[in-house]
Amino acid sequence: MNSGKQVVCPHCDGLNRVPDGKRDQGPRCGHCHRPLFDGHPVELSNANFERFLAKNELPVLVDFWAPWCGPCRQMAPAYGQAAARYGTRLRFAKLDTERHPDVAARHGIRGIPTLILFDGGRERDRISGALPYPQLASWVERHVD
Repeated sequence: MNSGKQVVCPHCDGLNRVPDGKRDQGPRCGHCHRPLFDGHPVELSNANFERFLAKNELPVLVDFWAPWCGPCRQMAPAYGQAAARYGTRLRFAKLDTERHPDVAARHGIRGIPTLILFDGGRERDRISGALPYPQLASWVERHVD
């Protein structure tokens, strides 16, 4: 019997088990009652980064970016569009490297934007540089079920 996947609430960090086939039906957090999948990237910080990666049973794609980075700002709409399209198949998150440089350093971020795909809390793939939506979608498609 398939019991679904554990996901971390993007609002309260609560743990929730979502049955397979129900992720696209608007499940809500059992703790804060807000949507678990709202089609937007989750803002991560020093405080919740490791938990979000380790406790989500879906792959997590993290955009390492900074507010002053032109290519990061240029790619943000495409990343948001990908989150809206694929957000129930993998979790989309963002980490501001300016505010959280220690997390970026731990993951060897040397240039931004850098996307890292984590699965089970471990790095599975990465790509650096701003991607237009078609290239980003193609890259994501190779990594989702």
